[in-house]
Amino acid sequence: MKTQNWLLKQSSTQPDKVAITDGQKQLTFSELRDVVAANIGRLNQLKPGKFVGILTDNTLIGYEIAMTVLASGRTIVWLNWRLAKDELDRQMADSRLTCCLVADSLVRPTMDKRFTSFEHFLQLPAQDGQLVPEFDFGQVASIMYTSGTTGNPKGVLQTFGNHFYSAVSSALNLGLGSNDEWLCVAPIFHISGFSILMRGLIYGITVRLAKKFSEATIEKILVNEPVTIMSVVPFMLQKLLEQRKNSQCHYNKYFRCMLLGGGTTDMATLKQCAKLQIPVVQCYGMTETCSQIVALRAQDALRKLGSVGQPLFMNQIRLAPENNEILLKSPALTPGYLNQPGRLECKMTAGWYHTGDVGRLDNEGYLYVDGRLDEMFISGGENIFPQEVEQVYQQYPGIKQVAVVGQNDPKWGAVPVAFIVTDSEPDIEDLIHFGYQHLAHFKVPRRYIRVAKLPTNASGKIKHYLLRQRVNKK
Repeated sequence: MKTQNWLLKQSSTQPDKVAITDGQKQLTFSELRDVVAANIGRLNQLKPGKFVGILTDNTLIGYEIAMTVLASGRTIVWLNWRLAKDELDRQMADSRLTCCLVADSLVRPTMDKRFTSFEHFLQLPAQDGQLVPEFDFGQVASIMYTSGTTGNPKGVLQTFGNHFYSAVSSALNLGLGSNDEWLCVAPIFHISGFSILMRGLIYGITVRLAKKFSEATIEKILVNEPVTIMSVVPFMLQKLLEQRKNSQCHYNKYFRCMLLGGGTTDMATLKQCAKLQIPVVQCYGMTETCSQIVALRAQDALRKLGSVGQPLFMNQIRLAPENNEILLKSPALTPGYLNQPGRLECKMTAGWYHTGDVGRLDNEGYLYVDGRLDEMFISGGENIFPQEVEQVYQQYPGIKQVAVVGQNDPKWGAVPVAFIVTDSEPDIEDLIHFGYQHLAHFKVPRRYIRVAKLPTNASGKIKHYLLRQRVNKK
């Protein structure tokens, strides 16, 4: 199935509609089309191949570059600027990138000729480029990595069809108005952020881009600007609640939805939101489904506190009878993983995708997510895989064994804690410095607990759940 290029469609039907703004500058859909056409001409001069890497924070130029790659018929490979060099190198190698466009503020001295700064890119001669007339629903629009594990990075393929069905199912749940404006503060290299950009393009609504999260800044935006919807993760919501305590102003009269995903939220926080009349709508999704596939309806937000809702239109879920694992079917589900043709099939049973999450359904079919079957945990909206951190610290001199678990944290949801087996007392500052050299900073353990031995089962596998219970005992 093919559809008209969404940018061409919006620029022809509502050319003067604002597509994107950062509060300082804005672009209408027709202006965006012209910028993208010029940028496609520049991109063609780089001869990038099918895949184009993007390393950017939330900026207007980063948005323009992303729209350029899509409209040129190429595939975006989103790269996380928080990654350490080793992690970035693994993802570059896995995707065989020969061209990566980098925000000027993120350029590193170690970057080679594959990397082109935005400044250099925009200095290339402006040549009129052609936007592809159509998007093929089966074509891969974007690739996002969900794990940087050594030797086995996992690049999730996301097609134009995946993004379209995700956007449509969300609109059918939240509703859609011609004056809707979606505030994007989530990183656009994450599906939580990029999905907002895609919804803006598909719906033809305005996206307001925030460069980074600051509760004071976001509070001002929600009070003074005509934002109607905002997506947040738990720690953002908590910070906004703290900011609300010192505010005498209500959010603007058009604001109607605080879409909450990216991890579990405690009931106290949800009740406080209800008390302050903040319209929180919880949802559930993942990179593999191009964002949410389950969400509450706005009218159920108070009645079903703690639930992530019911399956959105075109999506199905059920629980595996043996362990309550959440299984799903969705047209937004990825067709697979880059360079790993059999990996998706390993997660499928009779057409149902195994999420690795555990949940409960109440008698009305509302889903409650209880946690992970595996050991992954979420810190500030970022996925942390213990095995990845453990593999790094197993290389540290003197460490015989290491196990990493998530410790509950009121700000971040969870933070990494390492249990280590060593012959002598380790230098904690050196351990932290070692982590910063090889891992994104949010993955570096906050605590290091020295133990004589780690609990293992009969086959020698570490019992992470016992360690997790230890750090989270009340």
